[in-house]
Amino acid sequence: MFAHSVSRRKMFGFGGATAAALMLGTGAWEAQSAFAAPPLKGDPFTLGVASGDPTSDGVVLWTRLAPDPFAEDGLGGMPAKPVRVHYEVALDERFRRVARRGSVVATPALAHSVHPEVRGLAPDRTYWFRFRAGTAVSPVGRTRTTPAPGDSPRELKFAFASCQAWQDGYFTAYDHMAREDLDLVVHLGDYLYESGVKTNKRGVTTDPKFHTETVDLARYRLQYGLYKSEAPLREAHAAFPWIMTFDDHEVENNWAGETSENDEDPKTFLLRRAAAFQALYEHAPLRRTQLPNGPDVQMYRRLPYGRLADFTMLDTRQYRDDQACGDGSSADCAERFDADRSLLGARQRAWVHTGFSRSQARWQILGNQAPMGQTDQDPGPGTTVWTDPWDGYVAERNRLLAEAGTRGVRNLVVITGDRHQNYAWDLKRDYTDPESATVGSEFVGTSVTSGGDGADMTAQGETFLAANPHMKFFNNQRGYVRVTVDRERWTSDFRVLSHVTKPDAPISTRASVVVEDGTPGVQI
Repeated sequence: MFAHSVSRRKMFGFGGATAAALMLGTGAWEAQSAFAAPPLKGDPFTLGVASGDPTSDGVVLWTRLAPDPFAEDGLGGMPAKPVRVHYEVALDERFRRVARRGSVVATPALAHSVHPEVRGLAPDRTYWFRFRAGTAVSPVGRTRTTPAPGDSPRELKFAFASCQAWQDGYFTAYDHMAREDLDLVVHLGDYLYESGVKTNKRGVTTDPKFHTETVDLARYRLQYGLYKSEAPLREAHAAFPWIMTFDDHEVENNWAGETSENDEDPKTFLLRRAAAFQALYEHAPLRRTQLPNGPDVQMYRRLPYGRLADFTMLDTRQYRDDQACGDGSSADCAERFDADRSLLGARQRAWVHTGFSRSQARWQILGNQAPMGQTDQDPGPGTTVWTDPWDGYVAERNRLLAEAGTRGVRNLVVITGDRHQNYAWDLKRDYTDPESATVGSEFVGTSVTSGGDGADMTAQGETFLAANPHMKFFNNQRGYVRVTVDRERWTSDFRVLSHVTKPDAPISTRASVVVEDGTPGVQI
């Protein structure tokens, strides 16, 4: 392991030149020279546009110049020179009433991605935005600010999604999501998968450059290029501001802190983690507070939606102890109850607890990567669980749920990805006690594609329902969850597709599950 007293930025080669490139791309520093766009071969906006992390007075915008996103060197077909990129934010789709305009510099160090942070906008309002590089103009995106801090809006409408393995099917879910009436989207991780893409359920032949595992920066950039080549994903990004985090596959399956799943040398793994985090930043609408510092990134953060709701985005990968009992599934793993084991790390845990005390929001929303509620796989008297999610960190889970109660959280709702299945269930103070109180609700959303077509009910689903009395709903199809929150209730609509291995599947609402204000637990 590596001592945090050592400069990890220096150790992993992130020096002053790269720091300057980062700041130029966010607009925090104003470049002195023009950096005019050279003649470009093709459309530089092939990866689309996006916005994210909205506040009451602004939003971060994103694009990456990449006329050839499949260039094997990962540089997107751009020349090795900085390019000035202009942006406009308007009150109308035709840009007759421009509210803000400015420019930032796209640099080779960040694959010509830019992340301008726009401020001075009106609260709770829709805006349109676009970019220009030379004579090329980007597609138009739509975004929205959040209500003012003291306001109590009538409702919040958002969708959450996760787990979109390109090789497992088409991104049809995003076709439908882009046409929903939403204020924002939350993506809970596994935006891409690190594995090579050769054989796939689409029946598509891929170029050999995509067949290898992603381990270095050029290869991660190629993988993002492949995923963002999907028009439905680009359309959903352009339609709403996104709040994004990562889970494991953006780096490597089931990594934990500085520990690789494959027990590779820690320095080798941290080099891979640094490359993965940089590529994530280059392809996501993240603020400069999420700039990677070598293999480290500050991803946990809180975003208020007036006094109606707080989004508390967790990071359950970077600070965790290694999985108990060798990772996997266990019926007799005593280690998972160890009081010293942590999923969040001490600093993040304290931050979450303090946020519970300070929040004035009616609904406290935890953006979480792997299921918090217990998933018993044994319908008999025994308990068999996976140790990668919160079931492997029982004391941490119990402590967090207890703190939510003692610190006065009015309505705790956890939204989760990872599992490729839809669940609605109650969060219990202590799952070892059959009489334990319900203290919150969790909605686990299925995958966009991962796992292929799926089915409404499976043998595993029947086992889960029999073994977990706190589980009120199960479904094994692909899709996303659409949420409507007002002052009286929370409604989760499980939006599911009949198939993903062929394009153009219709979507339907499989179930709508409610949480009533002041009453913990889900109601079908």
